[in-house]
Amino acid sequence: MYRYRAEHDEKPCVPTPAGVLRRHRSRWAPLLVLSALAIAAVACSRGDVPFPRFDIPEILFPATATPTLPSASGGAVFHPVETYLPPTLSAGVIRGSPTPDPVRTEPSIRTETAYYLVLYGDTLGSIAYQYNVSVEELMQVNGIWSADALPVGMLLTIPGVEELAQGPAVKVIPDSEVVYGPASALFDVRSYVESLPGAIRTYRETIDDIPYDAAGIIQLVAERYSVNPRLLLALLEYQSRLLSSTDISEAQRLYPMGYERSGWETLFVQLSWAADQLNTGYYLWRAGWTGPYLFDGGYVIVPGDGVNAGTVAVQYLFSQLEPPDVWRDAFGENGFRAVYEELFGDPFQYAVEPMLPEGLTQPDMVLPFEPGAEWSFTSGPHSAWGSGSAWAALDFAPPGNAWGCVQSEAWVTAIADGVILRSGEGQVLLDLDGDGFEQTGWVILYLHIESRDRVQTGEVVRAGDPIGHPSCEGGFSTGTHVHIARKYNGEWIAADGMLPFNLEGWVSAGDGIEYNGTLTRDGMVIEAYAGRSPINAISR
Repeated sequence: MYRYRAEHDEKPCVPTPAGVLRRHRSRWAPLLVLSALAIAAVACSRGDVPFPRFDIPEILFPATATPTLPSASGGAVFHPVETYLPPTLSAGVIRGSPTPDPVRTEPSIRTETAYYLVLYGDTLGSIAYQYNVSVEELMQVNGIWSADALPVGMLLTIPGVEELAQGPAVKVIPDSEVVYGPASALFDVRSYVESLPGAIRTYRETIDDIPYDAAGIIQLVAERYSVNPRLLLALLEYQSRLLSSTDISEAQRLYPMGYERSGWETLFVQLSWAADQLNTGYYLWRAGWTGPYLFDGGYVIVPGDGVNAGTVAVQYLFSQLEPPDVWRDAFGENGFRAVYEELFGDPFQYAVEPMLPEGLTQPDMVLPFEPGAEWSFTSGPHSAWGSGSAWAALDFAPPGNAWGCVQSEAWVTAIADGVILRSGEGQVLLDLDGDGFEQTGWVILYLHIESRDRVQTGEVVRAGDPIGHPSCEGGFSTGTHVHIARKYNGEWIAADGMLPFNLEGWVSAGDGIEYNGTLTRDGMVIEAYAGRSPINAISR
């Protein structure tokens, strides 16, 4: 098989400016330019402990000379794809308002008890999703001791919903404060964390034999899941006061996001779990999901009228943590929004809208391997990172008859012209607009790229240039392959949505089941298959 799975009282605040940061852009590489990002020391946090607050930044776009950038092969000039700048940015100042989104039709809710005969391939998660109940409730009602112990032929009792309610009809946070997008491009996680008075400043942890501090962990999670680090910081403060206090309990230290499960200790694991939940709510809403949020005891809440994907992301996360009454408190007057504003100001003044421009098209892209080599299309649309992000990824396995995690001499190649943003831990990020920010424009994630011969950060490549060799490095993999996914302005772009992959005319599609899917060109259809077969063979 070739599969990838990653697994309060408030006081008035009077900011004192502490600096100005300016950045510029060229015409070929439009950058977010933060002309007034001021870190302010204020004595307004809970417990009268001062911590920094960010004023609302202005964005300027001065015109400068176009630089000459040689290609990796030498001599030629690389002309990057233009980054789309949302109207709120190109106007000069980030501005936004929590105006209601279009109201969606509420989901139909089943109140009667139902029964389901378990079939081969079923999981408790898939059955719970189908019937809008929680896995925990299915286990409790049916006396199941482990979510993995689900025998074929078992007749499950599916309890009906006992109580239905609607969530608050108010936006909590804009979409651009959930994704690792343009609004976070110049946010310096390390400088911010180092200026905090709480326990987070001295936190240390070792991940895969590499020592990290809290700033490094937050940056790592933000990059992997493409989630805004400001949001992660605000969640940590709301859940454990890790930013403002050194007097935290053992539970807060082990489970700073409040997800108290054995095996889910440490800041990195807690933040990774939280980022995955945020992505689940965000991309479900993007794909047309209308709820409900599921709580133990047969209680469900449907999202309020006019909410947006960003709000649903945060509400979905808290629905996995809290009972309904505490969940509602989190979105009340003194709830999460108040803590966010205490740290960073009004989130809607950072809003970048729309995140994806109307009429957005994918730049020209080619298949990610050399001409003449026959690879295998092993996985159709599936999660870009973790289990909650958009089904933005496709998998390809190299030529050969070996199985498992074996070394391959085949080359993974660039699918478009660009600059290498990051290279390491099995990952390569290719920036198509050349501006040096993975939060803006088109960015390609390559995963499972072997460290041997891997392209280095800062290199300029053309479509077809070698990136590295496929492997099992990075994430979880049962066989050597490459996993590719696309982001635009930090948002994962679904491979089975309105903007599918187009790789030299091969267009991706899905069938509603993760990892299933096809590539189609000129009437020829190649079907994803977890192995090597004529039905999934593909070449340039």
